Amino acid sequence: MNFLTNFADEAVVLPLALAVGVVLLLLGWRRGAAAWMVGVGGTLALMLVLKVAGWACGPPLWRTPSGHAAAAAVVCGGLALIVVRRDRPYRAVFIAVLAAAVIGASRLLLGAHSLPEVVVGGAVGIAGASLLARLAGPPPQGLRARWVAAVVVAVLVLFHGSRLPAEAHIGGLAFRLAHHFRVCRGAPGWDEARAATPSPATLRVATAPTMWER
Repeated sequence: MNFLTNFADEAVVLPLALAVGVVLLLLGWRRGAAAWMVGVGGTLALMLVLKVAGWACGPPLWRTPSGHAAAAAVVCGGLALIVVRRDRPYRAVFIAVLAAAVIGASRLLLGAHSLPEVVVGGAVGIAGASLLARLAGPPPQGLRARWVAAVVVAVLVLFHGSRLPAEAHIGGLAFRLAHHFRVCRGAPGWDEARAATPSPATLRVATAPTMWER
């Protein structure tokens, strides 16, 4: 399951998003490049806000919506929407839903998220992919999609297996903000969640990939 879920880790998604945006720009599709960055970047930014709010104020079953599910949906759906025919967007939506379901299932099996957290993350990612398609419009004639595919494969080969301890940093940020602004300290499970949140240093050691995982 770790092998599967690592495809949607921030250590893979962030360089992939940047690389695809640059390639689209170099291929001459400026509108598509801008739409890609807005769609993917907006999805990740919204997930950050939801995670901070969830850590500090959310109920125990919705503490931290799945960023992996959101990233998988918006990236896979967005890539499909770039290359498929504009009059058949349902194919790309299906791919976004499938990606969210597969990565979301891996997060559930690993015990990283609850079902509501996976559903929320997947829904945000699918919405982000749809926004990307609306902003991008139809791809230009002759767009060399194979170059985009080659860059995606290269990034996956280079970065798969790497991990960013983002969850610990987000949890720590949420509790610091809650303490500073004196909000949500009475939320259900607040004290327990704060006590259970590992420090970034601890999580880096716990999640460091071994030679076998790589």
